[in-house]
Amino acid sequence: MGHPEPRPGGVESENHPWHTRLVEHPKRFESSHFRAAKETAQKIPHAMDDSDLPYGPRPVDPHKGSKSSEHWKMHHGGSLWVKSPGSWRMYRARVGIERSMQFCADPEKVDRLRQEAAELVDASPLTLPAPAVLGYGRAEELLRTPVEDADGVEAWTALFNACVPLSRGNHQGIRPDVPGEHHRPWPVKSADFVRYDDFQLWVTLPDGTQGAVTPVDHRSSGDGHVRLVFVPEGSAAAATVAEAQDRGLMAVLPANSDAAKQAFAQQVAPGGQIDAATLSGHATRRARPAPG
Repeated sequence: MGHPEPRPGGVESENHPWHTRLVEHPKRFESSHFRAAKETAQKIPHAMDDSDLPYGPRPVDPHKGSKSSEHWKMHHGGSLWVKSPGSWRMYRARVGIERSMQFCADPEKVDRLRQEAAELVDASPLTLPAPAVLGYGRAEELLRTPVEDADGVEAWTALFNACVPLSRGNHQGIRPDVPGEHHRPWPVKSADFVRYDDFQLWVTLPDGTQGAVTPVDHRSSGDGHVRLVFVPEGSAAAATVAEAQDRGLMAVLPANSDAAKQAFAQQVAPGGQIDAATLSGHATRRARPAPG
């Protein structure tokens, strides 16, 4: 008897189930490259003005109640630090390499990242001398040494890769606290660092799951609809968002929905109704499905 034809929305199963083992992480070995880079990277944001920091304010020391760069979490996100005349600047590489990802990384492809980083740093002549002043003298060696094997990959996953300074929440946090980069897709999470302070990106959906929404038009458009751009797997809205993406449409919620009310709550007076007229004083513009 043959297998039945798959049905849309049906559930498939296997006669030979697989299982995932949960095991302890092996003791993490930090190379001398990484230890030195991490120590230097903690000094860089400490020397920067608050307005120059790449990802929000300095973390708060929970014991002292003060802000301190000593509590930055260094993320393996492709940290391309360069020195400008006024301050440090951090650009992100085409890709970052997580520590565990180095074990599947092709040295030839990683060497392309090295070459791209070298081009950026060479365009900023103040950069290479600067880490040495902070106690890290291997920056030029890393940039000039071709990555040819696993040892080369391990060496590269240091200063120009593993030193993106994030607070604990922005690094690994999970809603309803702070949404962290490790638990939210970067194209959505990145909006936390450029959004208006009075727009709530992360909202609670009717089923209790946490999602992310964005406006469907610019700030003064008069449109109070919101686009649902992220929901976790298992959310009641997951299938709708997936279908919208497959069809090149937007999953849009009306201005009077609870999600829209959360998103725009800080932009209206207490007790005010969240709708397009309240937001801008203009007539509501109807949201249009569009590719995205």
